[in-house]
Amino acid sequence: MTLFEEREQAYENQFVHEEGLKFKARSRRNKLLGLWAATELGKTELFAEDYAIEIVIAIVKYVDDDSIVDKIYKDFESAGVAKSRLQVRKKMDELFAQASREIRDGV
Repeated sequence: MTLFEEREQAYENQFVHEEGLKFKARSRRNKLLGLWAATELGKTELFAEDYAIEIVIAIVKYVDDDSIVDKIYKDFESAGVAKSRLQVRKKMDELFAQASREIRDGV
């Protein structure tokens, strides 16, 4: 293997590793977001876990984060919870930063 091929392989491995970390952080973020949303909806602990799992699965069902924000916003709207899409998005961003730190720190 040439030096160029070794460097290319190293970059590919790094990319795969980073994408894996991003996926883990998004999954953790979605769980935290689901738990937060369930609390805002005034749901019991059992419902909160089910709702969080539903939001985690949303990574596969919904390709982009905007669809997840829309789903939570609609759930809030249906339940009469006064939260805007922007508030949901801001919480999502906060929780992504938290999840990323936790993944990085091995928590």
